[in-house]
Amino acid sequence: MDIDLYISDDLSKNHLCPFCNSSIPQIQDTFRILRCFFNVGRPHHVDDTALNTSIINLNMLYCPTCQKVSFVAVGENTLKGLHIPLYPSSLAKQFPEYIPKAIREDYEEAYSILNLSPKASATLARRCLQGMIRDFWGICKPRLIDEINELQSKVTPSQWKAIDSVRSIGNIGAHMEKQVDLIIDVEPSEAEKLLKLIELLIDKWYISRYDEEQLLLNIQDIANNKKSQK
Repeated sequence: MDIDLYISDDLSKNHLCPFCNSSIPQIQDTFRILRCFFNVGRPHHVDDTALNTSIINLNMLYCPTCQKVSFVAVGENTLKGLHIPLYPSSLAKQFPEYIPKAIREDYEEAYSILNLSPKASATLARRCLQGMIRDFWGICKPRLIDEINELQSKVTPSQWKAIDSVRSIGNIGAHMEKQVDLIIDVEPSEAEKLLKLIELLIDKWYISRYDEEQLLLNIQDIANNKKSQK
């Protein structure tokens, strides 16, 4: 096995800090890669370009805002597709505390088991979605499908179709299939897409509402201060 440490000089990429969500440019001051590789069948042959070489890059990202360093293992060649967050152990975004705790916990847990059990992750994404519909929109019915149907007139058509898809995919893990010998897999990349939708809805529903409320309150405060100066 050979180990190499090198510094990225690619200025074209930006990353989000998994601790504080700040945007971090991929530059020499913020990004390091520890590259480990092993030539299968030719262990003493140093060549990380050979197709039969197993490569793991340990990506280290320093955030100037919160001054924390995150670590992610990324595979290449025979390990292509491997992408495991090491610290923090999940790529879940850290949302503000005004987002209900139960919703944040379901979202974070779904991310933490994304690669271990994509079906369980999809199930948690489904539950997270139901919690958001009940809390944000005040729609509460015995079945999620009924809640989503009532939601249809309140969101855009594209949002509604995607939301209904989360319900459908999440059902794979939430309910036993009628044919017990029928196995429907959910890939990690598919489960991650569901979590990206949860992030989008949190942003468009909760965060947008909060930002709007804060802006309106700030404008009112400015007006009140001006009146008091007359």
